[in-house]
Amino acid sequence: MGRKKKPKVEQRIADALDIELEVSEDKSIKKKEINEITKASDELKSDYRSVRGNLYSIISKGNEAIDGILEVAQEGDSPRAYEVAAQMIKTVAEANKDLLDLHKKMKDIKKDNSGPSSVSQTNAIYVGSTKDLQELVNDSRSAARRLHSDDIIDVEIENGQDG
Repeated sequence: MGRKKKPKVEQRIADALDIELEVSEDKSIKKKEINEITKASDELKSDYRSVRGNLYSIISKGNEAIDGILEVAQEGDSPRAYEVAAQMIKTVAEANKDLLDLHKKMKDIKKDNSGPSSVSQTNAIYVGSTKDLQELVNDSRSAARRLHSDDIIDVEIENGQDG
């Protein structure tokens, strides 16, 4: 007679929690997924550095342009020069806002990737006596035993000798 293989601890826990246990026999798939995630993360960091550098450059050049336009406006006393200076100031201010938005978006991306977002935590407080709590626990244990009672085989031993 064959001996029934005992389920692994992970499977017994999954059964007790009434959930499905996902078992992956192919570890190369997991390594591939990790490599893809790492590659995407590296690309994200590279893009972030590039965009951040571009914004700093735009802001720096914009500030230099503002200084030059203001000098021209003051020397020529032309309303058009002041209008161009105002537009340039507005453009540099928008570039500064874009830089702050970039930081916020990067922070949001890191927060989304840091852990499961669909996991919620519930803190429960039991109000009642210890006796009531023990009854609840014992009732749930009894129900769990009844669910697994189909696994139990009753065996009666018959005495082969006639008396």
